[in-house]
Amino acid sequence: MDPLAPLLELSEVADALENARANVDRMLWHEALRGGDELVAAEVALHSASATLALDGYDCDVERLRDGDFDDPVVSGVLRVVEALPGLAPMWPVSPRYVLAKLHTLATKEFPDAGVDFEPGRIEVDESGMNRINALCALVTNPTKEIPAAMAAAVVHGELLAVRPFPVANNVVARAAARLALASKGLDPKLLITVDAGHLERAPEYVGAQRAWSTGTPDGVRSWLKHYGKALTAGAAETLQICTELMKDAG
Repeated sequence: MDPLAPLLELSEVADALENARANVDRMLWHEALRGGDELVAAEVALHSASATLALDGYDCDVERLRDGDFDDPVVSGVLRVVEALPGLAPMWPVSPRYVLAKLHTLATKEFPDAGVDFEPGRIEVDESGMNRINALCALVTNPTKEIPAAMAAAVVHGELLAVRPFPVANNVVARAAARLALASKGLDPKLLITVDAGHLERAPEYVGAQRAWSTGTPDGVRSWLKHYGKALTAGAAETLQICTELMKDAG
């Protein structure tokens, strides 16, 4: 039995995650994705970068990213992370620790002085934190079919936010790793869900739910997992909007 299976028994969790999957499946049938998804994927990458920056307090909209109108190393780091995700997706289920280190190195490559002593790619936690990271990596490398992709991604995301293995850019790494979990588990193999925009749309809930997850209580865990399902649904809706706009521009 998968160690995460009992989480599906928490009230409303299974329904929230199943609803998210249904919405993602509908998104994937959009006409804009039938003739190739390269343009959609590129646009989703920009929207995802803008959203994850906004969640960390950086105002850099999609058009500024598209035009390269920025000189902030944090912004550059987020773009490197987002651009690297397709290439890292196959490595995630095999070597998650390496991927986490790579994501952090990409995110912090140009940091001149973060005001915090850190080594790019190095996990810095106490023994308890390292035990949780080891357990998380074991879950990633030994998956079962019992657990839906949305739950796997939510657990990756929640644990990385709670344990904080990196003293800087940790949230960026957590959101990126969760997207890789969605890809490797087959829900979003081409990274087309704008899930970070879903988190941004529900930002107060995102912050509250991640704190709730950190408590480890059944209510806290349920709150985070339900939020994740809602964020996936909102992210799928964002991608549908992107598809609609691209078709309008093409027409």
